[in-house]
Amino acid sequence: MKVKLFALLREITGLKETDAFQGATVRELLESLCAKYGRKLEEWVFAPHEAHDPRSLSGNVIILVNGRAIEHLAGLETPLKPTDEVAIFPKLAGG
Repeated sequence: MKVKLFALLREITGLKETDAFQGATVRELLESLCAKYGRKLEEWVFAPHEAHDPRSLSGNVIILVNGRAIEHLAGLETPLKPTDEVAIFPKLAGG
């Protein structure tokens, strides 16, 4: 699958786009990315959690699967196919 990263997330990973990561769900894909790119990416993507609790998405990112926000799909459990395109944006405040 194609994963696109934007703005600050590009700086953290050094990637604009990659097809090197896979996952059966958005959660698995994000965990794979965080395992490779470390704590800084993890802090942007996942909310703080206790070790025994499942991770939840932070309020800092917007994730689209084939152009649809995952909040309108199955959230972190949104299933992914090898042909999907996942876009990950940091939320930015403007004025």
